[in-house]
Order: sequence, then C-alpha cells, then structure tokens
Amino acid sequence: MRRYLPIGLFVLLVLSNIHTVFAESPYVLPYPSAMPGSIFYKLNLIQEEILKFWYFGDFGQFKYNLSQSDKYLVEAKTLFDYKQYLLAHQALKKSDNYFKKIEPAIFSAKGNAKNTIDKGKLLKEAAEKHIEELEKLKKVLPTTFEWRPEKQQPQILNLSEAFENSIEIRKKVL
Repeated sequence: MRRYLPIGLFVLLVLSNIHTVFAESPYVLPYPSAMPGSIFYKLNLIQEEILKFWYFGDFGQFKYNLSQSDKYLVEAKTLFDYKQYLLAHQALKKSDNYFKKIEPAIFSAKGNAKNTIDKGKLLKEAAEKHIEELEKLKKVLPTTFEWRPEKQQPQILNLSEAFENSIEIRKKVL
C-alpha cells in the first residue's frame, strides 16, 4: 500500500495542473509603461513622437504601429481595471488608430515586392490577442459610464460601443 502512495500523489499532482484554455493566443502583450498622471508619461509621449520618424519604411511602420497599438491597449486595460474610464477610453481610441495603420504598411510592403507572410501571421496573432483581451474587458465593465468632471458638463462614455468598434477593427485583418 505504501509503495502506491507516491504514484497516486504524482498522478493527483499532474491531474490538478491540467486546465483547458480555448481561445488563448500565443501573442504576448507588453508590460504597461508609464501611465497618465506619471511624470514619465509626458516623456513617453515625446519619445513616441520622435520614434514615429525613426521607424521608416514599410516594416518599420508595421513594427512601430503594432507596438504602439499594443502599448495603448495595455494602458487602456490597466486604466479600466482602476476605473479610470475616461483615460482608458482615450487610450483605447489611440490603440485603434495605431492598429488601423498596420495593414496599410503590409500592403505597401507587398507593393514593394517584400515577403510579408511572417508579418501577416504576426498581425493575425496580435489581432486575436487584442480581441481576446477586449472581450474579457467587455464582459466585466459597464456598457455606459457618466464621467462628471468638476465644473464641466458630464460626458456619457459608451464603453460597449467602443469595445465593439475596437473588436471590428481587429476582425478585419483575420
């Protein structure tokens, strides 16, 4: 009986670590950078403007726009977690704007007779990961939010519409 105990514990340990994940993309989003309100956030915005000119060419623009879209999606996700809905909504719009610029860079590279198979695959993985994260957020956040800044008119943020728009932008590349 004692000799079966280690085998039984091993089997139990292995079975307890098995879990099923259905729509998990292998694409990894970056760690959040400086967030709004930080001293370094404005420096990051300046750096972003400078890097826009550093990444030239088709593949450079692909890499720059994808990294910025990732960065702002992570920023939006973090801000939504902290219930900073206005800033998160703005970051999500920035992520969408950068994501829209990725596919034209690939088409331009194709027009210049460059091999874009790997870039297309990377873009699809990124789109899947973005959609996965947006779907998670959509499930746990309110559909609308009334933002009431001091001494100004309140603003209604339609978060559900923003998520749907972001998901549709990303589905176009799949």
